[in-house]
Amino acid sequence: MNETPKGLRLHIGIYGRRNVGKSSLLNALVGQQVAIVSQTPGTTTDPVEKTLELAPLGPVVFIDTAGIDDEGALGELRKERALKVLDRTDIALLVTGPEAWGEYEEGLAALLSERMIPYAVVFNKDDLYAPPQDRLAALDQAGITTVSAAATFCRGLDRIKEALAELAPDDWFKEPRLLGDLVRAGELAVLVVPIDLGAPKGRLILPQVQSIRDILDSDAYCMVVKERELRDALARLNRKPRIVICDSQVVLKTAGDTPAEVLLTTFSILMARFKGDLVSLAQGVAAIEALRPGDRVLIAEACTHHPLADDIGRIKIPRWLRQYAGGELKIDTQAGQDFPEDLTPYKLVVHCASCVANRKQMLTRLYRARSQGVPMTNYGLAISYVQGVLPRVLDPFPAARAAYCEARSKAAGKPVPGC
Repeated sequence: MNETPKGLRLHIGIYGRRNVGKSSLLNALVGQQVAIVSQTPGTTTDPVEKTLELAPLGPVVFIDTAGIDDEGALGELRKERALKVLDRTDIALLVTGPEAWGEYEEGLAALLSERMIPYAVVFNKDDLYAPPQDRLAALDQAGITTVSAAATFCRGLDRIKEALAELAPDDWFKEPRLLGDLVRAGELAVLVVPIDLGAPKGRLILPQVQSIRDILDSDAYCMVVKERELRDALARLNRKPRIVICDSQVVLKTAGDTPAEVLLTTFSILMARFKGDLVSLAQGVAAIEALRPGDRVLIAEACTHHPLADDIGRIKIPRWLRQYAGGELKIDTQAGQDFPEDLTPYKLVVHCASCVANRKQMLTRLYRARSQGVPMTNYGLAISYVQGVLPRVLDPFPAARAAYCEARSKAAGKPVPGC
């Protein structure tokens, strides 16, 4: 990992009508010809992304979108893709031009406010027109930041960057920690990393690499073993580790080999806390208890990859859920940026660890499920549940464990052993 993963970068979406200069603004901000610029309306079709280091924000992703006023059948598809970008937008730039302000801008502003996405309005092409004073006053009264700019002449860029820094979430400038609060300086963490078909050749997967780095940043020690060597490795230590972290697929064996007094969790559960809301996801996993043959379940992945012979999301988790439910389930799979607007047909959504997506996207999906009354959990929680070790791997997170036990007891209609 030589660069900050995209999922840990601040996502900045650029929205507006066709030909207001969104692509020119992107090119000017990043100092490169990233997006095609043309006087022809609708030049930008699919969202265009560019990652870079932007002072003082640090690692960011700019996303240029199609015009919100696009027309025709293809135009509707472009608009749909542009609006999907809202799911992963941390900050937005609403760009307008000589067309001034109208229904499209009002609609975008309403959507951004509804989703609680902080945004600034950029009055671009100020070399051709003066921003309307009445609109400037109205936006100022509403507490919306405005910037006058001319992207073609690189004018106003510094003020736009200042506005982005002002709009960044309060916790953005704090160092994000994956497990630094669980392992203090001088303590030892043991990582259990199976090397199977899903392991990339010559590399570790992203959550494992991030865990190692976070442990080192905590001035703690890290030992990495495969699942078959864990018991022997623990026996060789002259003091017990603080925590053992394993791949979800070997959680049952790892739980058996890890002393009860040592904390245990999985990489996927760490990512559930890091990228989403662990308490809500822990509550959602209790819905597995109510699954019955014929129920419909959504398996959602934030990335796209070629399915393996024993793929975790397409083969293993569906198999375990069917065994737990005692019969056939209707399993749908969505990958990448695809995620249904209507989740009501599903009894449960099981999401991946979201290691390549940003936290905004994961929280948006979780909010959508919650608002529609559909339980949602993630791979690690679901696997630990069907393996019967969930309370054990939630011990490091008391609030999530309590939320799970309450939801599980409610689903069962009685207290649950282990809670």
